[in-house]
Amino acid sequence: MQSSKVAFAAPDTAKLSVKIFADGADLGGIKSLLANPLIAGFTTNPTLMRKAGITDYQAFAHEVLAVIGDRPISFEVFADDEAEMERQALAIAGWGSNIYVKIPVTNTHGVSTAPLVAKLTARGVKLNVTALMTVDQVREITGALEGGAPAYISVFAGRIADTGRDPLPLMTEALDVMRSNPGLELIWASPRELLNVFHADSIGCHIITVTNDVLAKLALVGKDLDEYSLDTVKMFHRDATEAKFSI
Repeated sequence: MQSSKVAFAAPDTAKLSVKIFADGADLGGIKSLLANPLIAGFTTNPTLMRKAGITDYQAFAHEVLAVIGDRPISFEVFADDEAEMERQALAIAGWGSNIYVKIPVTNTHGVSTAPLVAKLTARGVKLNVTALMTVDQVREITGALEGGAPAYISVFAGRIADTGRDPLPLMTEALDVMRSNPGLELIWASPRELLNVFHADSIGCHIITVTNDVLAKLALVGKDLDEYSLDTVKMFHRDATEAKFSI
Protein backbone atom coordinates (compact mmCIF):
# COMPACT_ATOMS: atom_id res chain seq x y z
CA MET A 1 0.00 0.00 0.00
CA GLN A 2 1.28 3.40 -0.94
CA SER A 3 1.69 5.78 1.97
CA SER A 4 0.11 9.20 1.70
CA LYS A 5 1.85 12.36 2.80
CA VAL A 6 -0.01 15.50 3.78
CA ALA A 7 1.56 18.51 2.11
CA PHE A 8 1.75 21.73 4.10
CA ALA A 9 2.22 24.82 1.98
CA ALA A 10 5.16 26.83 3.25
CA PRO A 11 4.03 30.32 4.33
CA ASP A 12 5.85 33.37 3.05
CA THR A 13 6.18 36.60 5.04
CA ALA A 14 6.89 38.48 1.80
CA LYS A 15 3.28 37.89 0.77
CA LEU A 16 1.72 39.28 3.95
CA SER A 17 -0.70 42.18 3.62
CA VAL A 18 -1.26 42.59 7.36
CA LYS A 19 1.06 45.15 8.96
CA ILE A 20 3.14 43.93 11.91
CA PHE A 21 3.53 46.30 14.84
CA ALA A 22 6.10 45.37 17.49
CA ASP A 23 4.53 45.43 20.95
CA GLY A 24 6.87 46.08 23.85
CA ALA A 25 8.60 48.52 26.16
CA ASP A 26 12.25 47.50 25.92
CA LEU A 27 14.18 50.28 24.21
CA GLY A 28 16.98 47.93 23.20
CA GLY A 29 14.46 45.55 21.65
CA ILE A 30 12.80 48.40 19.78
CA LYS A 31 16.15 49.56 18.39
CA SER A 32 17.00 46.03 17.26
CA LEU A 33 13.79 45.85 15.22
CA LEU A 34 14.28 49.10 13.31
CA ALA A 35 16.16 47.40 10.48
CA ASN A 36 13.48 44.72 10.05
CA PRO A 37 11.36 45.70 7.03
CA LEU A 38 8.43 43.65 8.37
CA ILE A 39 8.00 45.99 11.35
CA ALA A 40 5.64 48.75 10.23
CA GLY A 41 5.01 50.35 13.61
CA PHE A 42 5.16 50.02 17.38
CA THR A 43 2.80 49.82 20.36
CA THR A 44 3.22 49.68 24.10
CA ASN A 45 1.05 49.87 27.22
CA PRO A 46 1.43 50.64 30.94
CA THR A 47 1.67 46.95 31.87
CA LEU A 48 4.52 46.29 29.44
CA MET A 49 6.25 49.47 30.59
CA ARG A 50 5.97 48.47 34.26
CA LYS A 51 7.38 45.00 33.50
CA ALA A 52 10.28 46.64 31.68
CA GLY A 53 11.06 48.76 34.75
CA ILE A 54 10.01 52.09 33.21
CA THR A 55 9.48 54.72 35.89
CA ASP A 56 9.41 57.94 33.86
CA TYR A 57 6.62 57.58 31.29
CA GLN A 58 7.29 60.76 29.35
CA ALA A 59 11.07 60.32 29.25
CA PHE A 60 10.67 56.78 27.89
CA ALA A 61 8.20 57.96 25.25
CA HIS A 62 10.58 60.63 24.01
CA GLU A 63 13.46 58.14 23.90
CA VAL A 64 11.37 55.86 21.70
CA LEU A 65 10.21 58.69 19.46
CA ALA A 66 13.83 59.74 18.93
CA VAL A 67 14.77 56.38 17.37
CA ILE A 68 11.73 55.10 15.45
CA GLY A 69 11.52 57.84 12.81
CA ASP A 70 8.07 58.40 11.34
CA ARG A 71 6.68 54.93 11.98
CA PRO A 72 3.40 54.99 13.97
CA ILE A 73 3.47 54.29 17.69
CA SER A 74 0.75 54.08 20.31
CA PHE A 75 1.05 55.38 23.87
CA GLU A 76 -1.78 54.86 26.36
CA VAL A 77 -3.48 57.16 28.84
CA PHE A 78 -3.58 55.79 32.36
CA ALA A 79 -6.16 58.04 34.05
CA ASP A 80 -9.57 56.63 34.96
CA ASP A 81 -11.84 59.69 34.80
CA GLU A 82 -12.84 61.31 31.54
CA ALA A 83 -11.44 64.79 32.19
CA GLU A 84 -7.98 63.51 33.10
CA MET A 85 -8.03 60.98 30.25
CA GLU A 86 -8.72 63.86 27.88
CA ARG A 87 -5.91 65.98 29.34
CA GLN A 88 -3.43 63.11 29.09
CA ALA A 89 -4.56 62.25 25.55
CA LEU A 90 -4.01 65.81 24.32
CA ALA A 91 -0.60 65.95 26.01
CA ILE A 92 0.50 62.62 24.48
CA ALA A 93 -0.78 63.59 21.03
CA GLY A 94 1.39 66.71 21.22
CA TRP A 95 4.59 64.65 21.44
CA GLY A 96 4.58 63.74 17.73
CA SER A 97 2.51 63.50 14.57
CA ASN A 98 3.06 59.72 14.34
CA ILE A 99 1.44 59.05 17.72
CA TYR A 100 -1.85 57.23 18.15
CA VAL A 101 -3.21 57.77 21.66
CA LYS A 102 -4.51 54.62 23.31
CA ILE A 103 -7.87 55.01 25.04
CA PRO A 104 -9.34 51.95 26.80
CA VAL A 105 -12.84 51.05 25.64
CA THR A 106 -14.18 51.61 29.18
CA ASN A 107 -12.86 52.95 32.46
CA THR A 108 -12.28 50.59 35.41
CA HIS A 109 -15.96 50.86 36.36
CA GLY A 110 -17.07 49.59 32.97
CA VAL A 111 -18.31 52.99 31.80
CA SER A 112 -17.88 53.39 28.03
CA THR A 113 -15.32 55.92 26.81
CA ALA A 114 -17.18 56.36 23.51
CA PRO A 115 -18.17 59.99 24.32
CA LEU A 116 -14.51 60.87 25.00
CA VAL A 117 -13.43 59.02 21.85
CA ALA A 118 -15.90 61.05 19.81
CA LYS A 119 -14.66 64.30 21.36
CA LEU A 120 -10.98 63.54 20.79
CA THR A 121 -11.33 62.28 17.23
CA ALA A 122 -13.34 65.39 16.34
CA ARG A 123 -10.37 67.44 17.56
CA GLY A 124 -8.09 65.57 15.16
CA VAL A 125 -6.42 63.31 17.72
CA LYS A 126 -5.37 59.98 16.20
CA LEU A 127 -6.60 57.25 18.52
CA ASN A 128 -6.02 53.59 19.24
CA VAL A 129 -9.10 52.44 21.14
CA THR A 130 -7.98 49.38 23.03
CA ALA A 131 -9.07 46.31 25.03
CA LEU A 132 -12.19 45.57 22.96
CA MET A 133 -13.48 41.99 22.99
CA THR A 134 -17.03 42.08 21.59
CA VAL A 135 -18.63 43.08 18.31
CA ASP A 136 -21.00 45.38 20.22
CA GLN A 137 -17.97 47.30 21.48
CA VAL A 138 -16.57 47.51 17.95
CA ARG A 139 -19.91 48.82 16.71
CA GLU A 140 -20.09 51.50 19.43
CA ILE A 141 -16.50 52.68 18.94
CA THR A 142 -16.82 52.68 15.15
CA GLY A 143 -19.78 55.00 15.56
CA ALA A 144 -17.87 57.24 17.95
CA LEU A 145 -15.00 57.54 15.46
CA GLU A 146 -17.27 58.43 12.53
CA GLY A 147 -16.01 61.44 10.59
CA GLY A 148 -12.94 61.89 12.74
CA ALA A 149 -9.20 61.43 12.50
CA PRO A 150 -7.54 58.19 11.38
CA ALA A 151 -7.78 55.59 14.15
CA TYR A 152 -7.12 52.02 15.19
CA ILE A 153 -9.52 49.67 16.95
CA SER A 154 -7.65 47.03 18.95
CA VAL A 155 -9.58 43.81 19.51
CA PHE A 156 -7.80 41.45 21.89
CA ALA A 157 -8.11 38.30 19.82
CA GLY A 158 -5.51 36.48 21.91
CA ARG A 159 -7.44 37.01 25.12
CA ILE A 160 -10.63 35.94 23.36
CA ALA A 161 -8.85 32.72 22.38
CA ASP A 162 -7.77 32.26 26.01
CA THR A 163 -11.45 31.82 26.90
CA GLY A 164 -11.79 28.90 24.49
CA ARG A 165 -13.51 30.96 21.79
CA ASP A 166 -12.30 31.12 18.19
CA PRO A 167 -11.56 34.81 17.53
CA LEU A 168 -11.64 34.51 13.73
CA PRO A 169 -15.43 34.89 13.29
CA LEU A 170 -15.49 37.87 15.67
CA MET A 171 -12.56 39.55 13.94
CA THR A 172 -14.19 39.00 10.54
CA GLU A 173 -17.42 40.57 11.78
CA ALA A 174 -15.46 43.47 13.27
CA LEU A 175 -13.99 44.16 9.84
CA ASP A 176 -17.49 44.18 8.34
CA VAL A 177 -18.67 46.67 10.97
CA MET A 178 -15.70 48.96 10.34
CA ARG A 179 -15.85 48.76 6.54
CA SER A 180 -18.06 51.84 6.23
CA ASN A 181 -15.31 54.01 7.74
CA PRO A 182 -12.14 53.74 5.60
CA GLY A 183 -10.19 55.82 8.12
CA LEU A 184 -10.27 52.97 10.63
CA GLU A 185 -7.90 50.01 10.87
CA LEU A 186 -8.50 46.85 12.88
CA ILE A 187 -5.70 45.60 15.12
CA TRP A 188 -5.46 41.92 16.03
CA ALA A 189 -4.07 42.41 19.53
CA SER A 190 -2.43 40.03 22.02
CA PRO A 191 -1.58 37.16 19.64
CA ARG A 192 -0.43 34.00 21.34
CA GLU A 193 1.56 32.40 18.53
CA LEU A 194 3.19 33.31 15.23
CA LEU A 195 0.43 31.50 13.32
CA ASN A 196 -1.91 34.31 14.39
CA VAL A 197 -0.06 36.62 11.97
CA PHE A 198 -1.27 34.43 9.12
CA HIS A 199 -4.75 34.13 10.68
CA ALA A 200 -5.00 37.93 10.73
CA ASP A 201 -3.70 38.18 7.18
CA SER A 202 -6.17 35.58 5.89
CA ILE A 203 -9.21 37.66 6.87
CA GLY A 204 -7.82 41.01 5.74
CA CYS A 205 -7.09 42.39 9.22
CA HIS A 206 -5.08 45.58 8.83
CA ILE A 207 -2.57 45.26 11.70
CA ILE A 208 -1.34 42.71 14.23
CA THR A 209 0.65 43.64 17.33
CA VAL A 210 3.37 41.12 18.14
CA THR A 211 5.60 40.89 21.22
CA ASN A 212 9.34 40.25 20.92
CA ASP A 213 9.10 36.61 22.03
CA VAL A 214 6.71 35.85 19.16
CA LEU A 215 8.63 38.03 16.69
CA ALA A 216 11.73 35.94 17.43
CA LYS A 217 9.99 33.03 15.70
CA LEU A 218 9.79 34.84 12.36
CA ALA A 219 13.00 33.11 11.35
CA LEU A 220 11.11 29.80 11.49
CA VAL A 221 8.51 30.79 8.92
CA GLY A 222 8.60 28.34 6.02
CA LYS A 223 11.24 26.12 7.68
CA ASP A 224 11.33 22.59 6.28
CA LEU A 225 9.40 20.38 8.70
CA ASP A 226 11.66 17.34 8.29
CA GLU A 227 14.62 19.56 9.11
CA TYR A 228 12.76 21.05 12.09
CA SER A 229 11.92 17.55 13.32
CA LEU A 230 15.58 16.55 13.21
CA ASP A 231 16.59 19.77 14.99
CA THR A 232 14.15 18.89 17.76
CA VAL A 233 15.54 15.35 18.13
CA LYS A 234 19.07 16.79 18.30
CA MET A 235 17.97 19.28 20.98
CA PHE A 236 16.55 16.51 23.20
CA HIS A 237 19.73 14.44 22.76
CA ARG A 238 22.04 17.41 23.42
CA ASP A 239 20.21 18.46 26.57
CA ALA A 240 20.12 14.92 27.95
CA THR A 241 23.85 14.52 27.27
CA GLU A 242 24.75 17.87 28.85
CA ALA A 243 22.63 17.03 31.89
CA LYS A 244 24.60 13.74 32.23
CA PHE A 245 21.39 11.76 32.68
CA SER A 246 21.74 8.03 33.38
CA ILE A 247 19.33 5.14 33.93
